[in-house]
Amino acid sequence: MSEEKEYLSKEKFDELSKELKHLKSVRRKEIAGQLEFAKGLGDLSENAEYHEARQNQAETEERIAKLEQMIKNAVITEKHKGGIVGIGSTVVIKRAGESHERKYQIVGSEESNTKENKISNRSPLGEALMGQSKGDKVSFETPTGVITCTIVDVE
Repeated sequence: MSEEKEYLSKEKFDELSKELKHLKSVRRKEIAGQLEFAKGLGDLSENAEYHEARQNQAETEERIAKLEQMIKNAVITEKHKGGIVGIGSTVVIKRAGESHERKYQIVGSEESNTKENKISNRSPLGEALMGQSKGDKVSFETPTGVITCTIVDVE
């Protein structure tokens, strides 16, 4: 697993910690019960309940490992202050050739959500904006070509 820093808000860190605790204390027990029940049904080679329980177990253990790694490498972010774009900043940009402005919050990859205008610091736009300030022009590569925009404001 990656040792890369995982930037999280305090709220997201708490949410992931709660999910991890639930998976370890509740979900594992549920799956163990499913496995015991399925074993009691007889021949395991053609036992759909057993195979489903094993699949659930594998998915749960994979999620636990991912959450443990994220929490271990977590860097708690706060609302970014100052005129330089960083994780936690809210940035207003204007793309070249467009009349309207767009507003995005820069977050860690686990919190990105385009419906809420939260973009990852690892996304092409997020990477281009990091370390920049109001008035700077940035360009980034997309599948449809290079896009250039101007930073209107950094909050």
